[in-house]
Amino acid sequence: MTPREFLRRYRYDGRLVTGGYFPAGPLTVSRGDRVGVVLLYPGGPSGRDDVAPYLNRLFMDPALVDLRLGKVLRPMLCRMAAAALSKSVGKEYEAIGGRSIINRFANEQARVLETVLNRRFGADGGIEFRTYLAARYGRPSSEETARRMEAEGITHVVLLPLYPQYSKSSSGSSLVYWWTLGQAGEIPSWPTTYVFEYAAHPKYIQALSERIDEALQRFPRGVRARVHLVFSAHGTPLRELTERHDPYCCLIHSTVDRVMKYRQNDHPFHVAFQSRLGLAEWLTPGTSEKVQELAQAGHDAVLVVPITFVLDCLETTYKLDVKLREEAEHAGIRHYEVASALNCHPLFVEALAEVAVSQLVGKDGETPAGLGGDGVPPYALCPLSEREAFAVTDREVRCEQCPALIEAQKWASAAGTAHSVRVRPSRGSD
Repeated sequence: MTPREFLRRYRYDGRLVTGGYFPAGPLTVSRGDRVGVVLLYPGGPSGRDDVAPYLNRLFMDPALVDLRLGKVLRPMLCRMAAAALSKSVGKEYEAIGGRSIINRFANEQARVLETVLNRRFGADGGIEFRTYLAARYGRPSSEETARRMEAEGITHVVLLPLYPQYSKSSSGSSLVYWWTLGQAGEIPSWPTTYVFEYAAHPKYIQALSERIDEALQRFPRGVRARVHLVFSAHGTPLRELTERHDPYCCLIHSTVDRVMKYRQNDHPFHVAFQSRLGLAEWLTPGTSEKVQELAQAGHDAVLVVPITFVLDCLETTYKLDVKLREEAEHAGIRHYEVASALNCHPLFVEALAEVAVSQLVGKDGETPAGLGGDGVPPYALCPLSEREAFAVTDREVRCEQCPALIEAQKWASAAGTAHSVRVRPSRGSD
């Protein structure tokens, strides 16, 4: 489906902020089934010549860039904008090797995840897992992936966004596109479910904490104690929060809250947003502005943690590690580092496996034989319908105008045994 064809079919409705295009409840599977776990992610240009087409597909996505233009005018303006920006963006990709590295990391992550799913969950229950990538703006496209799944005999589908915090413009965009393809008859119809969010999954939280520890080791020993952590998330227009009630901002702050409670609030920390696009008001503060503010306040050691980027990409390896580094050093930050994205961190891969398997049950309504895994805690296998969210009072980290739209899901057993974290009084945040 071309971007123009999708634009003609697209209609905004509340499902974009709830993920309600597919049932969130678990699929019933049995021995002999073949489950396709589809990793939804943005993709990236495969080379310099692909930068302009990639940008055009991105700008044409109405779930991501909500331009109130006619469906005739928009394609022309998007094509012009992509052509105008392709040269400068191409230079940024040249600085990191000439192509997006996100595709390489995504392929590695998918291979490792498939191994973990089959070894820990599938073998004993007679269920086969296969993992696939579906790039929203790159390749393999959702259409290419669906054709491959059909050829390989997939019987059930779990759509797993590589976005731990649900947003209309990320997870929602990929879900509505997959749904639209199905409605148009361009891909087969399978029993399908999806993962809404896993912003507070304990293994995701622990993996983030370990990436922070790894990055802190790059600071001189005498500097580490005074390092400020800046959790940098991809930005989104403020009206998505205030008008559309997108849960993204609340889920970002939920993740940071869990990470810092897990770490016993061992460093001063801040939440910021990057990659502002267009003239609309976006979530604040901006990552660059926050770093400048810290420098002006006399702080000289900053660790930027890419909180929403689970795969290294242009945003982490160039925007943060090259461009923002230069800005920080110019502002007076003597010690500046960027934590690596999670990529194939073993705990994160286990988290992905567990949230995927949590969407499956046997014919008797129980977890299928063999899907208990090797030492997997019960919270990981509790279907969404049996989980509950943290209470509003459980979260201390919020934005200044937090409307408390949503709290992250507790990954707890049906009996209510939640994952516990070490907690001590907060030292404050933004």
